[in-house]
Amino acid sequence: MNNYKDEFIVKDPEFIEVVGANEHNLKSVSVNIPRNKLVVITGLSGSGKSSLAFDTIFAEGQRRYVESFSAYARQFLGDLSKPDVESINGLSPVIAIEQKTTTKSPRSTVGTTTEIYDFLRLLYARVAKAFSYVTGKEMWSYTPKQILQEVLSKYEDQGVTLLAPLVKGRKGHYRELFEKLGKQGFSKVRVDGVLVQLEKGMQIDRYKVHDIELVVDRMVVVKKTKSRLSASIEEAISKGNGAMLLIDEQGQSSFFSTHLSCPESGISYDLPEPNTFSFNSPYGACPSCKGLGVNYSFDEQKVVPNKKISVSKGAVLPLGPKKNNFIFKKIEELALKHNQDLNEKFESLNPAFVQELLFGDDQVGVDSSFEGVFNYLRQQTAYSSGADRKMQQFMKETNCKDCGGARLNQISLHFKIGGKNISEVAKMDLLDLANWLEEVPTEVAKHHQVVAQEILKEVKEKTRFLLDVGLYYLSLDRTAKTLSGGESQRIRLASQIGAKLVGVLYILDEPSIGLHPSDNTQLISALKKLRDHGNSILVVEHDKEIMEQSDHVIDVGPYAGVNGGEIIDQGKIEELSNASSLTYQYLRGIKTIPLPKKVRKGSGNKLILEGATGHNLKNVKLTIPLGVMTCISGVSGSGKSSLVKGTLIPLLFNHVYKSGQVPLPYKKISGLSHVDKVIQIDQSPIGRTPRSNPATYTGVFAEIRKLFALLPQSKILGFNAGKFSFNVKGGRCEECKGAGVKLVEMNFLPDVFVGCKSCQGKRYKKEVLKVKYKNKNIFEVLDMSIEEAVPFFDAYPSIARKLKALNDVGLTYIKLGQPSTTLSGGEAQRIKLASELHKKDTGKTVYVLDEPTTGLHFEDISVLLNVMNGLVDKGNTMVVIEHNIDVIKCADYIVDMGPQGGKHGGEVMFQGTVKRLIKNNKSLTARYVASEFN
Repeated sequence: MNNYKDEFIVKDPEFIEVVGANEHNLKSVSVNIPRNKLVVITGLSGSGKSSLAFDTIFAEGQRRYVESFSAYARQFLGDLSKPDVESINGLSPVIAIEQKTTTKSPRSTVGTTTEIYDFLRLLYARVAKAFSYVTGKEMWSYTPKQILQEVLSKYEDQGVTLLAPLVKGRKGHYRELFEKLGKQGFSKVRVDGVLVQLEKGMQIDRYKVHDIELVVDRMVVVKKTKSRLSASIEEAISKGNGAMLLIDEQGQSSFFSTHLSCPESGISYDLPEPNTFSFNSPYGACPSCKGLGVNYSFDEQKVVPNKKISVSKGAVLPLGPKKNNFIFKKIEELALKHNQDLNEKFESLNPAFVQELLFGDDQVGVDSSFEGVFNYLRQQTAYSSGADRKMQQFMKETNCKDCGGARLNQISLHFKIGGKNISEVAKMDLLDLANWLEEVPTEVAKHHQVVAQEILKEVKEKTRFLLDVGLYYLSLDRTAKTLSGGESQRIRLASQIGAKLVGVLYILDEPSIGLHPSDNTQLISALKKLRDHGNSILVVEHDKEIMEQSDHVIDVGPYAGVNGGEIIDQGKIEELSNASSLTYQYLRGIKTIPLPKKVRKGSGNKLILEGATGHNLKNVKLTIPLGVMTCISGVSGSGKSSLVKGTLIPLLFNHVYKSGQVPLPYKKISGLSHVDKVIQIDQSPIGRTPRSNPATYTGVFAEIRKLFALLPQSKILGFNAGKFSFNVKGGRCEECKGAGVKLVEMNFLPDVFVGCKSCQGKRYKKEVLKVKYKNKNIFEVLDMSIEEAVPFFDAYPSIARKLKALNDVGLTYIKLGQPSTTLSGGEAQRIKLASELHKKDTGKTVYVLDEPTTGLHFEDISVLLNVMNGLVDKGNTMVVIEHNIDVIKCADYIVDMGPQGGKHGGEVMFQGTVKRLIKNNKSLTARYVASEFN
């Protein structure tokens, strides 16, 4: 009998067994991935790591999840295609935690994403003390029962007068009010502190400000009159809209309210609810900025960037050159009124005319008054979201004057715990928040302790998980759109640890990005904690330390693209044995990224930025030698981005391009005259839809379309270059509008793209695909890898030059038409770098790169460094924000920020050469760089 039962016991499989995976460049890959272990998949960029982890394993897990729904539910979701794999066994429910930032909405913050802010709202709604925004004094509320008990205990055997406040500080004669009260049977009122008998036709001075209270009852408080007292209190509260006044025998008054009320000013608040503290709710949001914390206004410098041209020629940039339309007719009338010539340079115009032109004539009732360009533009933004987005480029963002950037209305901001409102708590970094949470119980009234205890338990736990993944420097009010891919990924990782799920397969895409080597320990500890809960962790990663701490390593290669897609080695890191593997060679020290033979001296000129104080920067002085490679290093949150992206880059762009960007606060900058071109290359996508790809971004696709239009077959058919574009009508497939895929909205799951059934994903009409160059049609050309395309177009220098630039930055494996949605941040950054390589540099160009090693294998970093050094050797300047030790050690000049993150950072710990850095005892970075010299 027992043996019979055993047949039905399903044992937990030891491995996730993948058989015959052929997705993208995978070559019939079969692999056993240990379950309930921390497993790292590594290999060159483009070798097939993500194809195995995300496009095969995760895609199949997602498909099986959708298949578990009812047929009714699936009809709304559509069918997810099965990845190209024979079978996957032992697969658990799968959760993917990718690099991409979760949202670009300014309403999404660290607090809302992690749900910590939601718990804080609940805490404030239940235990916070209310304070009057008029007097600043604490406000109180009573139930009728509490008022009765208070009166009985405090005024026993005393004569009292119960009054209902009806009018507070308002003008009027109130004849109708007095007449109405008389008809209801009341005989007395108190007007401006004086008791008055109600009489027929009674009224008061309508031009004076009055306080009026109705006398509800006068009585001696004794136990036998308790029922009468209770009824009178109820009546007074009803007539006084939740409030009442009691006057004792000595003439002293006491104010009671069922609302939160201020006895001095008379203002009252409704009892708070969680949405009272939500900036995404009309109940809590500041009415001026609608809960955004900022207001947008037109910036004169952006609206009129070039004052040396006339209004007629387009000095007012959003309006453009003079047209025969309504707004220009009004401007002509205004010019005539001021006797001004619209063909004159803008800078020569009368200041009074310019003032009225931009801001309008505020004379009320004047028929000829002009609303002003700014008001006109503001109206245009109200008509459509498209116009709104277009006009944003001419606006500046300023803190809301009403809420000071706190996002909430004044009532919400006057509920406090321990003297702090919820906005002040949200502005704390997570380390300070954790300390504040420990102090809360002592700040809360005894009868609220139990309620607070349960809420605090949740908040403390969620905060601790974020601290565990090294995000101590973030604050809850930090908007999600300002987070790096690594930060948003670690926030989601912390949320998953907090969820305490078991039996789940987590797939992570380079969680170490954006992390200083000193922060790696915390990340690894978090990953192990998730594993120890009974989960399987699959990490696509290049970081050496994470590989060393993992239970199993899978090496994919041997190279990228068509030359990759195979499992070339696997096991614990010490068990790896494939000597031909580039990963093995770098891990064993057989191959290394060498230290530079000499340090460049540069041109002798310098950029010197002084007094930078934006965000957490503490009066920083930054020196950037020109003509060398400078690396800005430091722990996460130490101020690198604030210094370079927030302060230096806007100043460079304003100098070179007159862009009108607003830098973070600083005192002065010198050396700008030595710079004539600035190239910023960050990790933002080259496009957000499958229509954008490397070919379109670099401009090589336009050249290829021209080539196809010159072919004899195209001339016979009358095809021009536009016929070979998938973005305009003509040659594209109209079913998918040339995308090759159709978007399926998954509602509560991430949206997915499915292949177009009409063109089979080929984007074009059949007649267009019949035109061929070297036996390849336009779709087949877009499907070529960069490595294949370089020799294919060698006869056309304008095409070959751009393709060679992509090849030189190590992107040999990506396809010309590969959708931008499938590219990593590091790949997008290298495509941008390649698009600059084929352009002519000036020798005075400043290149600014933000963590270019994201997603790169050791070998890829070596290739990238060669490209970067090539640009610097031509006399240009390279400024790189980076944590990677191989890049830091190869830089000519280091600026190290620290000592920690957030408010504990913002200082320059070191500026100088690498050899001087390793002797610095204060710098955390120095310890890790020093190991490369041993």
